[in-house]
Amino acid sequence: MQDLASAFTTAFGLILSLDPAVLAIVALSLRVSLSALFLAALIGLPLGALLAVARFPGRGSVITLTNALMGLPPVVVGLLIYLLLSRSGPLGSFGLLFTPGAMILAQAVLITPILAALTRQVLEGMWEEYAEQLRSFGAGPWRAVPTLLWDGRFLLLTVLLAGFGRAAAEVGAVMVVGGNIEGFTRVMTTAIALETSKGDLPLALALGIVLMAIVLGVNAMAQAVRGIAARWAG
Repeated sequence: MQDLASAFTTAFGLILSLDPAVLAIVALSLRVSLSALFLAALIGLPLGALLAVARFPGRGSVITLTNALMGLPPVVVGLLIYLLLSRSGPLGSFGLLFTPGAMILAQAVLITPILAALTRQVLEGMWEEYAEQLRSFGAGPWRAVPTLLWDGRFLLLTVLLAGFGRAAAEVGAVMVVGGNIEGFTRVMTTAIALETSKGDLPLALALGIVLMAIVLGVNAMAQAVRGIAARWAG
């Protein structure tokens, strides 16, 4: 019990003293997750909006597939990205394996279906409400997508926050493609796993506390944004 209390005391000391090792790991984690979120948003938001407004043969199957991909096993995604980026893979010439770029790609692949599926759910109701009005202005499904994305920006911010939270908490895929190299590809989740296995509980606890603070902060922001969006709609 005393050892555990000592570990927590040391962990908080690392955080409060802005330990360089902790700061470096946290900074890399945020850079990787935010970059992955940006890439995923470029694909996921327009795709989700298009699925919300377009009607085409096989739409139900595409929606079912998108929803199913929300549960992609991270280690399988990591394996697929590893095969793509390995020397014998089609993208091996870029030399991205075991770099932050590979980790960004893996996280982006994981959260793109989440953003697309949640965006469709958010905008589908808006499309049903605004469809006739938009059609009266000559806006078909393709032209309606930018309008819906803009009008639903507050609600979509909660979608982005959910995607960021999922990316920041990822460990399996980034471990496979990043390799957990100290000072280069070590992020919070992989560092926690490694330091725990080594018995370095203070550092693992410090990173765990920071990660939990980030996740809780993201959820609090999502709740606040929902409240703003509700007042805006009202």
